[in-house]
Amino acid sequence: MTDTPPPGSPRATSADALRFAFGTLTVLPVRLTRWDRAAARGGMLAAPLAGLLVGACAGATGWLLLLLGTGPALAAVAATAVPAVLTRGLHLDGLADVADGLGSGKPAEDALRIMKQSDIGPFGVVTLVFVLLGQAAALYGQYAAGGARGALAALVASVAARCALTLAARRGVPAARPGGLGAAVAGVVPVPAALAVTAAACCAAAGAGALLGPGAALRAGAAVPLAVAAAELLLHHCRRRFGGVTGDVFGALAETAATTAMIVTTLG
Repeated sequence: MTDTPPPGSPRATSADALRFAFGTLTVLPVRLTRWDRAAARGGMLAAPLAGLLVGACAGATGWLLLLLGTGPALAAVAATAVPAVLTRGLHLDGLADVADGLGSGKPAEDALRIMKQSDIGPFGVVTLVFVLLGQAAALYGQYAAGGARGALAALVASVAARCALTLAARRGVPAARPGGLGAAVAGVVPVPAALAVTAAACCAAAGAGALLGPGAALRAGAAVPLAVAAAELLLHHCRRRFGGVTGDVFGALAETAATTAMIVTTLG
């Protein structure tokens, strides 16, 4: 991937950015027309829009099941499963791989090799179990309080997860190894732009929460920055252990942020 388009190629457009975001972060059959750093920059800035779609589908699925009388438990499980389906489970796979890499306690090169293996080790399994249980439990509480609250929690969590990806792709954050999506998007986003996208997502989340009352607005607005903060702690640790980011690290950041956001929506 190059920093600039090939000679004679047009600059990356909004359509290129959206194709990159939805083509790499969802299962939608979107054809990537550009694979350079200009398109990657726009794509990572548009990542929260992909999260908006995934979260809307997840929240609406849970709400629909609740309206059909299935109860909040099944609604929560469905809302937890939909993002995995719409991302081919890539973020969960990344979370498991990072857990195995960090849990191995080995030097960076060996840990990265462990993360590339196709199997999932004990650290990854345990991490997946607790994260998915935590997400389902948090959403259960929200759907038990009403379909709109459950849908809002799923929506905000998904957007917050992609904000974490936007920030992780900021300049100054290196790739841990060449090749792969991690190297393709590492360092492509200007810091001010990443912060602006996160601030906009925070305001949008608070605005959506305001439809359900001031308490919901406060929780939804706080969920985004707190989720991003949790992801940043993990990012800092991964940079120290691995030397930078990989595609797996991006997946782990997304799941960390999503889980944190769901928990925040349950507070108070």
